[in-house]
Amino acid sequence: MALLESIKIPIGTTMPEFELKDAFGKSYQSKELAGDRGLLVVFTCNHCPYAIAVWPRVLQLAKYALGMRVNTVAINPNINPDFPDDAPDKMVLKVKELGIGFPYLVDETQKTADAFRAQCTPDIYLFNKELKLVYHGRIDDNWKDEEKVSREELKEALNNMAAGRPIDVKQMPSMGCSIKWKS
Repeated sequence: MALLESIKIPIGTTMPEFELKDAFGKSYQSKELAGDRGLLVVFTCNHCPYAIAVWPRVLQLAKYALGMRVNTVAINPNINPDFPDDAPDKMVLKVKELGIGFPYLVDETQKTADAFRAQCTPDIYLFNKELKLVYHGRIDDNWKDEEKVSREELKEALNNMAAGRPIDVKQMPSMGCSIKWKS
């Protein structure tokens, strides 16, 4: 598993449009996913140790964001026969195991991950109500141990966006396993 960091994407970039299905077969269009104040997009998977470590925080932040009228969507780009733990049937199990209350979508063609320029799992994007990028970075400053977190950067970005305050432009990249590109 190659460790990668998310790449710098200009703040203000418009969210790429997409249409994807979840592991249950329900289709979602990107335009319909956003809440009144924005959308949190998390490229993630089932097998990566980095993604596994932060899934509980993603769930907590999704609930927190929903209270601010920001919706969440997770997208799995690792639909690759060499990684059966990330297959849609295993995503169904993950949804049930964790009680994921937001869409967890299958990026079968990996075109959505490519359009976002996603690099790793997790790779995290926060878009405002105009679907312009306001944050692209890590959840917090300690992916390994939630007890040792001293700065919750994504939560700060959510708070500032909801309050109409500026979001710090110095954003630390997310890091995780490389996306398992098919070719």
